Amino acid sequence: MSTKILAVDTATENCSVALMIGDDVISRCEYAPREHTTKILPMIDAVLADAGIKLKQLDALAYGRGPGSFTGVRIGIGIAQGLAFGANLPMIGVSTLAAMAQGSFRLHQAEHVLTAIDARMGELYWAQYQRKTDGDWLLLGNEQVIAPDVLLANVQADQNTWLTAGTGWEAYPELLSQLPFKAQLGSVLYPDSQDMVHLAQYAFARGDMVTAEAASPVYLRDTVTWKKLPGRE
Repeated sequence: MSTKILAVDTATENCSVALMIGDDVISRCEYAPREHTTKILPMIDAVLADAGIKLKQLDALAYGRGPGSFTGVRIGIGIAQGLAFGANLPMIGVSTLAAMAQGSFRLHQAEHVLTAIDARMGELYWAQYQRKTDGDWLLLGNEQVIAPDVLLANVQADQNTWLTAGTGWEAYPELLSQLPFKAQLGSVLYPDSQDMVHLAQYAFARGDMVTAEAASPVYLRDTVTWKKLPGRE
């Protein structure tokens, strides 16, 4: 039996849905800032219709857990929780930063990726990812929210050539030339569910899933709180 996983993401300006059935992926992706709530459910319906399956036939539902826009992350997880709860599906949270690393491999075969999303307030959401031999990704250090000058003071030099991904490089264009290693500007600006669903299959194989009630976002900023489904704190 082929594993069937649906991925949903609205954590950034991108709005995307992807359905993986075995090795086949059906996806929809649209740059739609402030339109996530009207776009996402029709996109979900479209990929399920294309595959000819119903929500209850899925094995798991993956979601973009952040970091990203506070509102976008909340919309995505809220919709994913509602769908998973109604269909009794386990959930898999996928990092938006890791998804951009996978997108960089899909488009450019990059195996060392510097991911940075503009976090506003003079900061970046940042992580370094290295591709593993099995196709999954290794996070080097931690995902973090960090000011560019603090990042430069703490990032470690190495011999690899890194490809960038994310909107942080547009927000701080001087950062690229100041890094202590070789880095090249990549084309991936936003996470995409077709990359999230690829990562979710590894989590599914590991049994790294939670119930809809236990699903939670990652904001990286400690001051933000999250309310789960009503009555399920």
